[in-house]
Amino acid sequence: MFVSEAVDPAPREPPEERLAARLETTPTPWRSGVAHALHVLASADKAAYRAIAGTPMPTTIDEPLRRLSNLANESKLWLGIAGLLFVFGGRAGRRAGVTGAIAIGVNSAVVNLPVKYAARRKRPDRSAAGVPAERWVDMPTSTSFPSGHSASAFAFATAVGGTLPALGFPLRGLAAIVAYSRVHTGVHYPGDVIAGSLIGAWIGTATMVVARRVRRRTHR
Repeated sequence: MFVSEAVDPAPREPPEERLAARLETTPTPWRSGVAHALHVLASADKAAYRAIAGTPMPTTIDEPLRRLSNLANESKLWLGIAGLLFVFGGRAGRRAGVTGAIAIGVNSAVVNLPVKYAARRKRPDRSAAGVPAERWVDMPTSTSFPSGHSASAFAFATAVGGTLPALGFPLRGLAAIVAYSRVHTGVHYPGDVIAGSLIGAWIGTATMVVARRVRRRTHR
């Protein structure tokens, strides 16, 4: 249930490029403008990926980012934090941990099934882009858009932060580092992690709101 990346054997072109191609088949002034904007967006995404790959960075950050990225596989990092909150966080911590875990489950069902299947974007070619081998983690077999790691990270951080506000800032900061690590290690384009982060934040907010309403009704 909490798998961060789903398998899709038939990746396709980036969603923005595919939508642009569809718009170009029936040209009108507004459709042509949207198609052009989507092409520009796809090109900018790939250019940003190559720029990050080619930017010299201290090698001392490569191993920590690799480890953090791997730790977030299958949401192990977030479920571990949820477990700590449940055991040591008292009543508020238990409530926050459960809400965060539910958000991860909802996120997995939404992102790893319909969204990834609909987009089916190919993973980046990190060798061609020049991503240093020291940064590499195992390339997932799933499709690239959106980033499941980023979505899970922000779903959990948003749900827990909304339930236990003192943890909101540090968890969102950790989620942002996890999201960046997916680009740094070469397994996602920047657009993938941005989209995943936004989707995850929305799911985390919705989960937190629903959980709050359920608690209010049960305590009437």
